[in-house]
Amino acid sequence: MRILALADEESKYLWDYYEKSKLENIDLILSCGDLAPQYLSFLATFAKAPVLYVHGNHDGCYKDTPPEGCVCIDDMVYEYQGIRILGLGGCQCYNFGDFQYTEKEMQTRYRKLKFKIRRKKGIDILLTHAPAYQMNDGEDLPHRGFQCFTKILEEQTPKLFIHGHVHKTYSWNFKRETMYNDTKVVNAYERHIIEL
Repeated sequence: MRILALADEESKYLWDYYEKSKLENIDLILSCGDLAPQYLSFLATFAKAPVLYVHGNHDGCYKDTPPEGCVCIDDMVYEYQGIRILGLGGCQCYNFGDFQYTEKEMQTRYRKLKFKIRRKKGIDILLTHAPAYQMNDGEDLPHRGFQCFTKILEEQTPKLFIHGHVHKTYSWNFKRETMYNDTKVVNAYERHIIEL
C-alpha cells in the first residue's frame, strides 16, 4: 500500500502545482493535522484514495468547516483494506485551546480504545498529530511529545507511527524517519510517501 502522509503545511507541489499524475498511485492519504480544510477537501476531490485525518492543535476551524469528503479518525480504530489505524490527534496542553490534552487526558483517550484495539487484534498504524516524548519532539511544552505514545508503540507494536507537529524548519537536525524497536516512525511534515 502506498500512503501519502501530510501535516502542518499545505504542499504547493500538490495544491498550487497540481497534476493528476501526482496522486494516481496513492492508495491512502493520512493527515496528521494543522492543514486547511479546503486543502484536504481538494485532495479528497481529486484523489482516488480516501483521506483520513486527525486534528492538530490549529484545527479549531474544523468545527465550523470540516474537510468535505474526508473521514476524521480521532479516537477511533479505523480499518481500511485490512490496515488498522489508531487515530489520536492533538498536542500537549499549553494554553487550553482546541485539541490540546494533558498527558493524563491522552492516556485516558488511549485506555478507552483498548477494547476496540483488542477486538481488531491490534493496530498497523498509529496516526497522531504530536510525536512521542523524546522521539522527534521539541523541548518546549507545545512541541513536547506524549509519553503514552511510547507505551502504545511498546504494547501494540504497529508497523508505522505517523505524526506531524514538529516542522522541518524548527531544527537543523530534523529527522523524517527513525525506528523505535520494530516500528517505523515518520514525521509527515508537508508531505511524505510511505510504502506499507
